Amino acid sequence: MDVWIEGLVGTLRLFVAGGIVALILGIIVGAMRVSPIPVARVMGTLYVNIIRNTPLTLVFFAFAFALPPLLGLRLTSEVSLTLAVAALGIYTATYVAETIRSGINTVPIGQAEAARAIGLSFGQVMTLVILPQAFRAVIPPMMSVFIALLKNTTVAAGFGAVNLGAARSYLSERGANPMSVILWVMVIFVVLVLLLAWAQRALENKWRVAR
Repeated sequence: MDVWIEGLVGTLRLFVAGGIVALILGIIVGAMRVSPIPVARVMGTLYVNIIRNTPLTLVFFAFAFALPPLLGLRLTSEVSLTLAVAALGIYTATYVAETIRSGINTVPIGQAEAARAIGLSFGQVMTLVILPQAFRAVIPPMMSVFIALLKNTTVAAGFGAVNLGAARSYLSERGANPMSVILWVMVIFVVLVLLLAWAQRALENKWRVAR
C-alpha cells in the first residue's frame, strides 16, 4: 500500500508542479506569439516549434543526463523530481502557448484597439482585456492539454522520479501480477481524468454565468 500511496503522491506532485510551470511559461510564450515586437514573436515561434516537435523522451534525456553534469548535480530522488517537473513543464508549455494563442485570436480585435486607444500598454491590454476572455474560450482544449500532461507523468518513471509508473515497475519486479498492477494504474488514471473533466465543467458553468 505504501508503494501505491508514494506513486500517487509522486504523480500528483509532477502534475501540479509541472502544470504550474507550463501555465506560467505557456502564457508568456503565447503572449510573445502575438506580440507587436518582431523579436518576441520570433523567439516564441522558435521555442514552440523546436520543443513541441521534439519527443518528450528526448526532453527527459536532456534533463536527466545532459543537464546534471553541467550543473554538478547528484541525482537524488528530489533532484530527479525537480528535473522531471522542469521537463514536463517546458514541454507542455508549448501546447499551453498555442491554446492561449488560439483563445487570443477569438477576442475581437476592436477590443484591443479600444484598450490601446485609452492609453493601455501591451501588457495591460493582455492582462486586463484579452487574456481573461481568452481563458474562457479555451477551457476545453486547455483541459485536454492538462489531461495529456497527467498521462505524460508516467514517462518520468524511466528517469528516477517516483510516480505511478514507477510503482507499476516496482511491484511487477517483486512478483505482483503485471496485468493486475497495470489495471489498477489504469483505474487510478481514469479517476484522475474524470476529476479533471468535472473541474472543466465547473469552470465552464462558472464562467458562462460571468459573461
